[in-house]
Amino acid sequence: DDLYGRKVIVFSACKLPSNKTFDHQRLLQYIRHTLDKYVEQDYVLVYFHHGLHKGNKPKLSWLLQAYREFDRKYKKNLKMLYLVHPTNFIKILWKIFRPLISVKFGQKMMYVNYLVELKNYLPLEQLLIPDPVLQFDAQKSERNRVSYPYDGSDGKAPKKAQQFGLSLHDIKNNTGRIIPLPVEETVEYLKAVGGDEVEGLFRRCARVSTMREVQERYDDGERIDFQVYSDPHLAAAILKKFLRELQEPLMTYDLFEPITRLHYMDSSKQLSEVQRILQDELPEDNYIILKYVFQFLRQVVSKADVNHMTAENIATVFGPNIAWPKGQTNLAAVEQAVKFSLILVQNFDDVFLR
Repeated sequence: DDLYGRKVIVFSACKLPSNKTFDHQRLLQYIRHTLDKYVEQDYVLVYFHHGLHKGNKPKLSWLLQAYREFDRKYKKNLKMLYLVHPTNFIKILWKIFRPLISVKFGQKMMYVNYLVELKNYLPLEQLLIPDPVLQFDAQKSERNRVSYPYDGSDGKAPKKAQQFGLSLHDIKNNTGRIIPLPVEETVEYLKAVGGDEVEGLFRRCARVSTMREVQERYDDGERIDFQVYSDPHLAAAILKKFLRELQEPLMTYDLFEPITRLHYMDSSKQLSEVQRILQDELPEDNYIILKYVFQFLRQVVSKADVNHMTAENIATVFGPNIAWPKGQTNLAAVEQAVKFSLILVQNFDDVFLR
């Protein structure tokens, strides 16, 4: 997810093979297959342009076909397209396609010259950025005296009352609370206003400026009355954002490997293994928070005929927000987190035994 709870899909030009032998029609099918998993919710695209050259560059006719085939279904919920390290080729393409591209779609495009700029919108440590892109950005940043985003620190000390971007341990020490305020206040608000019946809950993103305001208020030590904002999607997005920005995922880094191993087991053994992970290995505070959140998510799924949020949809949204590996993630890791989340939703009473 990006910093506002929207799904992120990455396309890296340097990964394209030779255009002499590559089947670009199959590539188009694969892109559509990938997007189809996420286009029903708000999402963003990141295109790393570095590494595109005459030996792997698709034909203009293919690019035109691709744009035309991705109809309103794909463009409606696309919130931003980041074009990273653009060159003159990109700018020439823009001039060629401009008569065909709607003004509304054009407003979703953003040129990003350095990764440090992208860091304002996306958690770079969780993106799978190819090494050639990282090396190119490091050289370009040094040449132009721009800061490089992988220096290990953003230079900012946490606020005394900060909630976002810390560990659960630090939040508990600062506030004395096991369940952090952004978790409790969002869930309780959604329960109070019948949020479980809101169509597309957790799929839609709220206004970015409002989310930023709410986060700043939380980090300044304020409590939030979500009734004032009267927007269930805002509370849902804040909950996702808080979980995703924890220094360590709710399921902890150490548990990602056991989560991965689940998917090599027979389904008959998976439940007992999940029970064991939650009972014996997940820290007590993490367990309490996880159970609290998924108790509400089960309630949301029970109203799927109204809100259209099935167990699969909820798992797709929350899997990557509760479990991810250390370092850069990838699509396989996301799918494993989603499958684990699906087990929790579908078997809540069987896996949460305390």
